[in-house]
Amino acid sequence: MGVIIDTLVRLSSFLPEIKAPTKEVPFKQKLIWTATALIIFFILGQITLVGMDFASESVKQIMFAQTILASNVGTLLTAGIGPIVMASIFLQLFVGAKLLNIDLGTGEGRSKFQALQKILAVLLCFVEGYIFIGSGLLTPQPGFLIPLVFQIAIGSLILLYLDELVSKYGIGSGISLFIAAGVSATIFWQTFRPQIGLEVQAGIFWSFLSTGNWILLLPLLGVIIIFLIVVFAEGIHVNIPITMGHRGTGGRYPVKFLYVSNMPVILAMSLFMNVRLWGLFLQNVPIVGTLMQGLSWAVNMPSIGGQSLIQGIIIQGGLNSITMPAIFQAVIFMILLIITCVVFGWFWVEMGNQSTSAVAEQLEKSGMQIPGFRKDKRVIEKVLKRYIPPITILGSIFVALLAGGGDLVLSGISSGTGILLTVGIIYRFYEEIAKSQADLLAPLLGKL
Repeated sequence: MGVIIDTLVRLSSFLPEIKAPTKEVPFKQKLIWTATALIIFFILGQITLVGMDFASESVKQIMFAQTILASNVGTLLTAGIGPIVMASIFLQLFVGAKLLNIDLGTGEGRSKFQALQKILAVLLCFVEGYIFIGSGLLTPQPGFLIPLVFQIAIGSLILLYLDELVSKYGIGSGISLFIAAGVSATIFWQTFRPQIGLEVQAGIFWSFLSTGNWILLLPLLGVIIIFLIVVFAEGIHVNIPITMGHRGTGGRYPVKFLYVSNMPVILAMSLFMNVRLWGLFLQNVPIVGTLMQGLSWAVNMPSIGGQSLIQGIIIQGGLNSITMPAIFQAVIFMILLIITCVVFGWFWVEMGNQSTSAVAEQLEKSGMQIPGFRKDKRVIEKVLKRYIPPITILGSIFVALLAGGGDLVLSGISSGTGILLTVGIIYRFYEEIAKSQADLLAPLLGKL
C-alpha cells in the first residue's frame, strides 16, 4: 500500500497547479482575485451543457444538495464541488479505517493527503460526470455521451483550480465562497423572483403580498432565526489559561464552541447526495439497487405537498396518515445526520491539525504552559482533553441539529444546511478580512 501511495503522490506532481505566492499578497489583490473567482463561478452556472437533450424529473431528488455543493444541474456546474468534497470524504474514511497509513499530525502526512485528494478529485470529476448521465438524470443527444461527461468534468475541474486560486491568492476558501454565493443567490431569487407566465411562480415575498397567507413567510422567519443562532454560537468559547514560562505573561487559549466549524455538515450532506445519486444509478441492480433505494429514503428530509414538513403539518391540521410517515422519515434522517456529523467532525479535527496532541505540541513549541503545572506537553495535552474532544462532539451535534432543524421549516427558499453554512462562511470571511486589516495597520500585532 505504501508503494501505491508514493506512486500516486508522484503522479499528482504532473497535474497542473497554482503556485503559492512568494511574498505576502496585498489585501486589494486578495479582493480582486476573490471577486474574479466569484464572477467565473456565476458565469459557469449560466453556461448550458452542449448536447444535453433534457433533464429528468429525478433531478428533483437531489435538488436539496445543489446549493451546498455549488451545483446547478444542466450547466457546467452540474457536479459542482461534489467530486472535491467526496475525495476528501473517501480519504478521511480510509485513513480512519487504517486502510491508508498516513500520519495527519505531520507535515509530510498532510502533504501526501492533499496530493492524494487532488488526484482522486480529478478522477471523481469524470466518474460523477458519467453517473449523472448513467443514472438518467441527464439525457444526452445521440453521439454526445462522452462530450457531455467531459463538460461536466471540466466544470468541476475549473472549480478545483479556482479553489486553489482563492486559497493562495484570495480570502478564505474557494469552496466556502462558492457555497455562500450559491445559497445567497438562491435565497434572493426564491424570495423576490417575479411571476413569469404559468411556468415560474412569484417569489415568497410577492406571493405573500397577493394572498396575505402568513405561512408563506415561515421559511424567511427560519432564515432569520438560524442566522441569529449561528452568530450567537460563533461567539461562545471556553478560555484555557496559559502563561509564557513560569512567571511569564498570562493569557488565554480560546476553544470555540463551533470548533469543527461547518465542515461536518458539508461532508455529511455531500455524502447523502452521493448516496441518492448512486441509488438512482444502481436502482435496477438486484438487491444492491433495493439497498441503495432504502438508504436514499433514509438520507432524505421529507416534504409534504411541496412544502416543508412543518408547513405541511400546519396545512394538514396536525398528525394524520399523511404526516406520520413523513415525521418518521424525518427522525431517521436527523439521527443519521447527527451520527455522520460527529464522525466527520472528529476526522476533520484530526486532519486539520486541531487535535489535542497537535495543539499541545504547538503551545509547547511557543513556550506556553498551563499555570500551576510543570512545562510538559503531556500535561498540556491532558488539560486540553477536558475541552477539545467534548466540544468537538457537542459542536458537531449542534450544527447537525441546526441544519436538520432548518430543513424542517425551509422549503422553496433554501435549506437549513445552506443557511447554516452561509452564515458561518460569511462570519469567517469577516474574520479573515479583519485579520488582513489588522496585519496592514499593525504588522507587529499581526506577527504576534
